[in-house]
Amino acid sequence: MLNDSLAGTAPSAGGDLIKDTTTAGFRQDVVAESMNRPVLVDFWAPWCGPCKQLTPVLEKAVHAANGKVVLVKMNIDEHPSIAGQLGIQSIPAVIVFQKGRPVDGFMGAVPESQVKELIERVAGPGGPDPIEAAIAEAAGLVEQGDLAGASELYAAVLEQDPENVAALAGLAKLQLDAGEIENAKRVLAMVPEDKAGDPALAGIRAALDLAEQAASLGDLAGLQRAVEADPDAHQARFDLALGLAARGDRTQAVDHLIEIRKRDKAWNDDGARKQLLQFFEAWGVMDPDTIRGRRKLSTLLFS
Repeated sequence: MLNDSLAGTAPSAGGDLIKDTTTAGFRQDVVAESMNRPVLVDFWAPWCGPCKQLTPVLEKAVHAANGKVVLVKMNIDEHPSIAGQLGIQSIPAVIVFQKGRPVDGFMGAVPESQVKELIERVAGPGGPDPIEAAIAEAAGLVEQGDLAGASELYAAVLEQDPENVAALAGLAKLQLDAGEIENAKRVLAMVPEDKAGDPALAGIRAALDLAEQAASLGDLAGLQRAVEADPDAHQARFDLALGLAARGDRTQAVDHLIEIRKRDKAWNDDGARKQLLQFFEAWGVMDPDTIRGRRKLSTLLFS
C-alpha cells in the first residue's frame, strides 16, 4: 500500500522576502544570502507573457513558506550577464541558489504545485501528502540506483491516482533508461489529454525523441572514422553526437555539437545549437551535463 511506504538593492513589495537585483547586487542579494537560506532567482523580462503569469505564483509560494526562502528577481533585458553565465536561453527561468551555488530550478510558467514542491525540496517539507512523499521517495531511489523500488512506488501512486503526471513521467523515464522505448511510449500514452502539456513531461518526451533518433544510427564506428577523416563532415559528427548521448557519453556528445557550431554556425539552420537545447531539455535544467553544456554554448554565443 502506498501509505505503508511513507514514513544590494531596495526590496520591492514583499519586504525582505522579495526583491529585485542587478548584476552588481547579485553577489550580495543571491550568493551571500544563500548562505543563510535558499534563494529563488527569477529571470524574467517585461515582454515575457509567461513571466507575468509566473511572478504572482512565485510570490504567493514564497510568502507561504514563511521565511524559509527568499525570491530575487532579475530583469535579463537590463542585466543579461548572469543569465548568460548560467546558460539560460529561455524565460521564465527560476534557479535556486543554496550555499553559494545553483542546486535546483525549472523553466517555464509552471503551476503553483510545482513551485511548492521546489521550495519543499530545498527548504524542507511543510507536510506533503502521501502521494507527493511517495513520488519524492521514488526519485531518491532512482538516484540510489534502486530502479525496481522506484518502479514499485510509481506503480503504487498510479493505483491511487492513475492520472498522476509525475508518476507517469517517472515510470516512462525508467522504461526509457532501460532501453524499452515502446514501453515508455505506452506509459506516456496513459497521460490524459488535458494534462499532455504538463512541464513534467517535456524532458521525457525530448529524451524519447533522442532515443528514437539514436536507435536508427546503428554502429558508431563508421561515423567516428568519417569525422576523423574529415573534421568538416558535420552530418556524421551530428549523428555521432546523437549516438554518444544515447550511450551515456554526454561529454563527447556536447563537445561534438559545440565543434560543429564553431566550424559552421549556420549549418543545417543552426542545427547543432538546436540539438544541444534538446539535450538540455531531456537531461533537465540542473543536470551537471546540462550546466556544463550551457556554459560552453553561452561562451560560444557571446564570445
